[in-house]
Order: sequence, then structure tokens, then C-alpha cells
Amino acid sequence: MVDALFGVPRLAAVYDAFDPDRGDLEHYAAIVDEFGAGRVLDVGCGTGELACLLARSGVDVTGVDPAEASLEVARGKEFADRVRWLHGDATTLPPLQVELALMTGNVAQVFLTDEDWAATVRGVHAALVPGGRFVFETRDPARRAWEEWTREHTHQVREVNGETVEVWTDLGEVELPFVTFHGTWVFSSDGAVLTSDSTLRFRERDEVERSLTAAGFAVDDVREAPDRPGKEFVFVARKP
Repeated sequence: MVDALFGVPRLAAVYDAFDPDRGDLEHYAAIVDEFGAGRVLDVGCGTGELACLLARSGVDVTGVDPAEASLEVARGKEFADRVRWLHGDATTLPPLQVELALMTGNVAQVFLTDEDWAATVRGVHAALVPGGRFVFETRDPARRAWEEWTREHTHQVREVNGETVEVWTDLGEVELPFVTFHGTWVFSSDGAVLTSDSTLRFRERDEVERSLTAAGFAVDDVREAPDRPGKEFVFVARKP
């Protein structure tokens, strides 16, 4: 199931406006350069910000996402014509031979069951060439990021596509490793109120490492996210 935030066209169309600070993407672009990757898979590419950024610099990019509404937004961006867009996920990929697979944001945490996460990791493994790398981030549960997922901390009002849009998040249940939250969007043009419910799974570092090893990866490094030091784990796994 795709969260309404990504799957409802009206919400997908305003997504980027409420997530304007994507400095994290520059760090992923630097990782592409670090490993000299010419062919990259962006898993959970969403509205295509990273894929288009990489395509601009000449990288051969494939972006895959289960939300068709988000892909429609992505296809309308500059340099989108240089990206191969796929509707699906890591378990539905055609044969690929990429040198680097990336997951940004909360993508790694949307897989709530062990089975779905294991299938995703296996799908990424199959898409990589020998020696290829899988780099992704996941929030450190110890930092309790969800404590700021409240209206007080998340309320925003912006002008988007010729109208005023008001947005906020309310925290739902915290039953670790699962955290649920509820997003609300209010559109000025017609008074429409749209909502989206989401759940993320907060895995411990050793749990993630075991899952990568079980899928045939070697874990070369676990870094901090440069844009959020101390708050996230960035895993660098290699297909031997």
C-alpha cells in the first residue's frame, strides 16, 4: 500500500514545496562520485529530486517507485527525460546491472515486516554488479525523532500552485519498533482537507547489519548522515 502522501495526485503535486531543504541529496551525489558509479538505481525515488540531480551530471539513472502519482511529478522535472522511470519496487525490477543502489529519506523504514525488508534487500542485491554497493539511511531509534512529529513542530503554510496550502503532522501510536503519524493538508482554493496515515519501522543498527549479511552483502561501513549527525545510520554495503 502506498501512503496517500505519495499516491494521491494532489498531495504528490505539493510534496516538494513542503520538503524544500534537500541538502541530503548533495551528500548522496558525493557518494556517487566517491564510488565512481556511472549506473545508479534510486529505490523509492518519489518525486525524482535525486534521480534528476544525478542525471544532470551525466549519471545513467533508473528510478523506481510504487506511487504513480509521485512518478508523474518526477517525469515533469528538468532532466527527467534522461532517467529511466519504473513503476514498482525493488522486488519487481527488470534485469539491471547497476554499480550503486541508493535509498534516501525514510524509504528503508517503510518496510514493516521482516519478509518485505528481506525481499527488498534481495532485489537490490540482484540489481547490482559484483562489487556494486547499496547505500541507504535509517533513523537511529535512540534519538526518538518522532517526539517532534507534532503540529507544534511541523505546521507550515505555503503558496503552492497558485493557492495557499496548510500542512501539519500529528503523532499517532509509538509501539516500537513501529511509529505511526497522521498528516493533514488544507487547500485554500476549495477548502479541501486531505489526510495521510503513515507507519515507519525503527530498526536497530545490528538488526539492519544482520539483514544485509543474510542477503549476501558485506557491510563495509556505517556512517553518520552529514546533514543530520548523530541522528541516522548510513549503511554502505557491498555485493562481493
